[in-house]
Amino acid sequence: MKHGKKIAHLGRKTAHRKYMLANMACSLIEHKFINTTVAKAKALKRYIEPLITKSKNDSTHNRRIVFRYLRNKYAVTELFRNISEKVGDRPGGYTRIIKLGNRLGDNASMSMIELVDYNSVYNVGSDSNKKKRRRRKSKTSSQLESTSFIEEVTVVEEAKDEAPVVEEAKDEAPVEETKDKAPVVEEAKDEAPVEEAKDEAPVEEAKDEAPVEEAKDEAPVVEEAKDENSNENDESKSEDSNENDESKSEDS
Repeated sequence: MKHGKKIAHLGRKTAHRKYMLANMACSLIEHKFINTTVAKAKALKRYIEPLITKSKNDSTHNRRIVFRYLRNKYAVTELFRNISEKVGDRPGGYTRIIKLGNRLGDNASMSMIELVDYNSVYNVGSDSNKKKRRRRKSKTSSQLESTSFIEEVTVVEEAKDEAPVVEEAKDEAPVEETKDKAPVVEEAKDEAPVEEAKDEAPVEEAKDEAPVEEAKDEAPVVEEAKDENSNENDESKSEDSNENDESKSEDS
């Protein structure tokens, strides 16, 4: 019975198993994917992912630890130089196992193990920011009414919060405008009478001159009327004096 045996022996001794996993890890680092059985792929996944995590911190100490497992300096250089930069933002899960079916001959289950960030099929056209659609349960009428009431209350509260801001803006705006525009209005008041006086001065003179000319033209008519009236008065006086003389003569 397999009690407390967590390591997959893979039908090999310890030394053979370690060298086999090291060779498979070097092949995976070099080619970015390999085909093998499902059991070996699972064992390789547990073997290589801690080494990729070590490669994120490029130091001499970590290089020596990884070299102790891989025993291939070219694989260590590729891992610390290129792969560590490619998987730098990924917090684990650097490999993927894809089952391929059964092998002809012994009917063993086969699979492909690959580095996730080097897959040219799955990563093309994948939008990480794409939103997923989820169905929501239908709400009852009471729930809809309560949600609508809550929305109305929130809208009213927002309007109350925004109202003082609008009033403050109204109070502040005229003060600034009047302060800025006051000198312009005063200047306009000072300048307006001068311009009007300049424009209206000839008109007033013309109005004053017009009656004088008419008076000059009408003056002879008035004098003639005065002469006629004086002649009529003289005649009336002469007639009165004649009548008085006649009355005195009759009395005598």
